[in-house]
Amino acid sequence: MNKKIIALALVVMAVPVFATAQSVYKWTDEEGVTHFGDRKPVGKASESVSVRTGSASKASGGDSGKSPQQKIDEMEEQEASTQETAEMNAAERARQKQRAANCQTARSNLALIQTGSRIKVQEDGEERYLTPEEIEEKRQQFEKIAELNCGESPQQ
Repeated sequence: MNKKIIALALVVMAVPVFATAQSVYKWTDEEGVTHFGDRKPVGKASESVSVRTGSASKASGGDSGKSPQQKIDEMEEQEASTQETAEMNAAERARQKQRAANCQTARSNLALIQTGSRIKVQEDGEERYLTPEEIEEKRQQFEKIAELNCGESPQQ
C-alpha cells in the first residue's frame, strides 16, 4: 500500500513538470486568422506562448527568425570588422613608433650640427668633411624631418 501511495505522489508531482515542458505556438495565417498549436508552423513567423502566464515571446520572427547560416554570416562579418579595426590600430601604433624614432634621430642630428663641429661622411668608401653649405642643407633637412615627426600626428 505504501508503495502505491509513493508512486502516485511521484506521478502527481511530475505532471506539472511535463505540462510546462510543452510549448504552444501562436501564428496568424494569410487571411488574418489567429491559430494556436503545439507544433511550430513551417515557413511562418510564430510566437511561443507561455501557458502559465499567457505572455508571448517571439519564436521565429524578428531577430530570432534568422536562419543559423544568417547568424553565422553576421558573426563572421562582425569578427572581420573587429579584426580589421585591430589591424588598423596596430598599423597606427607602428606609425607612431616610427614617427617617434624619426623625431629623435632628427633632433639628435640637429643637436650635432648646432655644435659647430666638423662633420665627416663616408661616400664611395672614402671619408670627407662636409662643406658649410652642405651642413646648412643637412640642417634644413633635419628641421623638416623634425617638424613632420615631432609635432602632433598629421590628419589623414
